Amino acid sequence: MKLKVELISYTPDPEKLVASAAKLCYSRVGISEIQKNLDKENVERFLNMLLDLGHESPIEHISFTFAIEGVSRSLTHQLVRHRIASYSQQSQRYVKLDQFDYIIPPSIEEDEKAREIFIKAMEEDQRNYNMLVEILTKKNFERLILEGKEEKEARKLAEKMAIEDARYVFPNACETKIVVTMNARSLLNFFKHRCCNRAQWEIHNLADEMLKLVKKIAPTIFKFAGPPCLTGKCPEGKMSCGKINQVREKYLNEGLL
Repeated sequence: MKLKVELISYTPDPEKLVASAAKLCYSRVGISEIQKNLDKENVERFLNMLLDLGHESPIEHISFTFAIEGVSRSLTHQLVRHRIASYSQQSQRYVKLDQFDYIIPPSIEEDEKAREIFIKAMEEDQRNYNMLVEILTKKNFERLILEGKEEKEARKLAEKMAIEDARYVFPNACETKIVVTMNARSLLNFFKHRCCNRAQWEIHNLADEMLKLVKKIAPTIFKFAGPPCLTGKCPEGKMSCGKINQVREKYLNEGLL
């Protein structure tokens, strides 16, 4: 499946809001009066000064919500480690997957033999899931009927209980969908770590796509967002990918620098 990322909601006029909140810290007047004197040029100038000083707390006032599809459970296990965020993910407990989609890593996709083995493994997982659902549903249904449940209710509960346990057979490659909300400060941290060449390829691709979307909405705040090597030395030391020039060229060509 192909990665799909959509920015479905964000704080209106985000950069003006951040500038207003930050100016309030140093102003005798209220927020309404502050906003009257903030035009686009003033906002950009003030935000540049703010970010140069490393004063990032005001940017926590703005948030961005993404709808993400075509990613693996392996990716979302990494994604939720970014704890200052909100997540709503498609449930394998409540959603029966009659045919689960899956993500094939590029290194496997490009090798014919590896791809054949991988796809067979995915097909076998689906067959095992189907058999487990059938066995457990029958077992649960019979028990629920003996406990006095009505047939219609028993069937519904039996399948729900079955897929709850049968899902354990699914692999990390299983495709999933998730809605993610992060404030701008959390996003800057996310881009710092996940746009790096040392990040796992799938979450790296996701981070790049998310960065493209937010940069259109808040270009000043995310002006230097991305891996640290875009604007300075690589912090990875001996673990560096050693490709700073290539990384900078890539982000420049994609309009992200």
